[in-house]
Amino acid sequence: MASQPRARTPRVFARRSEKVRRKAKSERTRPIDTYRMEEEHVPTSKEVVDRTLNSLSRLGSQRFAVAPFHEHFNRWLLSLRTVLSEFESSPALAVDDMFAKECSRVLSDIELALKERRVKEASRDEAIRESNQNLLDARTLLSQTEREYTAKARELAASKEQAVKTVATRLGKLRDELNRIVNIRAGFLRGISKRAKAQKEAEASQRLDSTKSELAKIERSFATEQQKLQQEYKERKRRILEQIANYEKEIENLEAGSQVDDALDARRAVCDALINAVNAFLQRTQATPETTSPSP
Repeated sequence: MASQPRARTPRVFARRSEKVRRKAKSERTRPIDTYRMEEEHVPTSKEVVDRTLNSLSRLGSQRFAVAPFHEHFNRWLLSLRTVLSEFESSPALAVDDMFAKECSRVLSDIELALKERRVKEASRDEAIRESNQNLLDARTLLSQTEREYTAKARELAASKEQAVKTVATRLGKLRDELNRIVNIRAGFLRGISKRAKAQKEAEASQRLDSTKSELAKIERSFATEQQKLQQEYKERKRRILEQIANYEKEIENLEAGSQVDDALDARRAVCDALINAVNAFLQRTQATPETTSPSP
């Protein structure tokens, strides 16, 4: 009986079987500890204290470079609360009631202080906006005043020209009339006596002088009115320019104040108080007596 040929194992299957054997062998020789997750590092009490003191020192010296500064207060308070919360919740420490009460008092104080400064900054910002509007209104009023003066001066000049022209025309006619009378030949055979001519000449001269006086009066009247208009304009312009200068100075002072973070001292003071509270807590509990100040 003829023997049956053995079935050959497919190459792909053979390769996979070899990989499984190598993997199983590798797992048998690997230390059991490598399968365990590395335990999370739990900070020691000294590490917690150092980190807290350093964070408080950093927050106490933190400056806000960009105004308005009150927009940074909430973020800063959140950071401060987070630092204290991490310190109080650390399993390496057990804070007492005295520490908790002191932190609560200090936080209440800084919240009130920052609230007052927030109101102060908002009031200053409103004052800057109001002063800018007043400055704009004053400049608009100055332009309006100049336009009104120019229009009134032009109107006054036109009125003067018309009034003088009317009287000057009449004055010219009177001069012509007087010259005509002067040139009349008087005598017994001339149709007019010397006496009548003299009377006509006197009357014409009187009318001429009266018209000259009228013209001079008109010119003086318009000169006075023009002078009054100029004085009123100059006085009004002077007052408006003073207002503009005052508003500009006021805005300059307000803007200079708005660039100063006047809450910095309050934030530094509260962080110093919290650092003292941490150190006092350590002294009471003798947790880490060697750590009494932030690390450099």
